[in-house]
Amino acid sequence: MVQIRNSNGYLMQNDDSGPFDIIGDVHGCFDELKSLLNKLGYQINYSETDAKYKVIPSTSRKAVFVGDLVDRGPNSPEVLRLVMDMVQAGLAYCVVGNHDDKLYRKLCGRNVQVRHGLELTMEQLGKYRREFVQRIRIFLECLPHHIMLDNGRLVIAHAGLKEHLHGKHGKTIRDLCLYGPTTGALDEKGLPVRLDWAADYSGTAIVVYGHTPVHTPTWKNNTLNIDTGCVFGGKLTALTYPDNILTSVDAQQAYAEPMRPFLTNQV
Repeated sequence: MVQIRNSNGYLMQNDDSGPFDIIGDVHGCFDELKSLLNKLGYQINYSETDAKYKVIPSTSRKAVFVGDLVDRGPNSPEVLRLVMDMVQAGLAYCVVGNHDDKLYRKLCGRNVQVRHGLELTMEQLGKYRREFVQRIRIFLECLPHHIMLDNGRLVIAHAGLKEHLHGKHGKTIRDLCLYGPTTGALDEKGLPVRLDWAADYSGTAIVVYGHTPVHTPTWKNNTLNIDTGCVFGGKLTALTYPDNILTSVDAQQAYAEPMRPFLTNQV
């Protein structure tokens, strides 16, 4: 594994060829995450003694999380604990999402706007010991902005990434991985107008991402958005690579209202 760090984050490159279960934006939906992992064949047990989750995959497979583990949902702390324990045990990889990054900056004492679900995450974390919150801060600090797996054949970035930027790092690359490209304009709700980078993607690497909810994952030019809006009452979805099998579980309820409609992911 190669992991490169600069002041703007990490890039990770790895020849691990899987199989991988790539999981879309969790956003604090802990029960749905456990259900999805169970459906994929992972056994999850909690040790009261260690205060850790012990996870056993059905085969020699790993989970890969596309980021946005936190905010809006009912249990961001336990989502973080489960993912941290899986990563620490060598059973998962994870890239940073924009909500994860904002939580990290808040935990560092920086001046961020506590909204869009961060207020709920902070309230939930207020019930946990300081040592656990410190562990979260360190974990988030070390997350890569994108991961290249299977000798570059598979790329995971929270908001996706064009081919000529794969394997590069720096502030601009990191920002694109977290937020995606925008026009520079704002919509009627004051949100950035996003560009559909996947529409003209022509790379040979498969790029799997999330960030913007879609009703149904649809392949577009060798890219796949697997954020199916679980926290908004949709589904939590995983793509199993290299077989490219989709597995989903329904949200138990809608925990938040989306700020804009789900994308129609047309080919």
